Amino acid sequence: MNEADKAKHVRQVFDSVAPKYDIMNDLMSAGLHRLWKRYTLTVANAMPGQQVLDIAGGTGDLAMGFAKQVGPTGTVVHTDINHAMLNEGRARLLDKGVVLPTTVCDAEHLPFEDARFDVVSVAFGLRNMTHKDVALKEMCRVLKPGGKLLVLEFSKVAKPLAGLYDLYSFKVLPKLGQLIAGDAHSYQYLAESIRMHPDQETLKAMMIECGFAHVDVHNMTGGVVALHAGRKVR
Repeated sequence: MNEADKAKHVRQVFDSVAPKYDIMNDLMSAGLHRLWKRYTLTVANAMPGQQVLDIAGGTGDLAMGFAKQVGPTGTVVHTDINHAMLNEGRARLLDKGVVLPTTVCDAEHLPFEDARFDVVSVAFGLRNMTHKDVALKEMCRVLKPGGKLLVLEFSKVAKPLAGLYDLYSFKVLPKLGQLIAGDAHSYQYLAESIRMHPDQETLKAMMIECGFAHVDVHNMTGGVVALHAGRKVR
């Protein structure tokens, strides 16, 4: 699949899944995605008054958590490349009484000035980006020196779990997608995109190459998910 076709396909997938995204997340992970995101917020440890950028923020789970951390003197910018996902997130945040700056943007071409943010996060979005290295360099660019990047993403599971995980991903997940969201194809793509994503050590090396130091890898649920936390060198 060429780059233009991939971008179009990813857009179509998330247009389709947006209305049922939260329900499917709960079902797919047995609610564990909430714990993964809570842990990400703990590691991020954004301080009152800080500036946070949430990339591929989707339905707003991390943005909402960051808003509580930075308080009224801070700012959380909630972004996504997909209009449908962003609209779902904005509506959900407003229902909770949380009003945040919200904008559609491409992580490979962030519309923000250099060294603006104290924290940048991307949860379950990096694997869908065509040029991950370009996106990581953009995230580094908009971070202040010493700023922190949090990448929460599906990763490579421990070997004893691999067979069962493949069975779940390629047999059970599409059927859940068809049953709940009426779309097996999109969830088949999501499973395939996870397998194509760099493993823990490869992603760590990419982050270091793109300007981050002290990159820590936190495996969760046997490596089903990994949190990469790095700081901008300068």
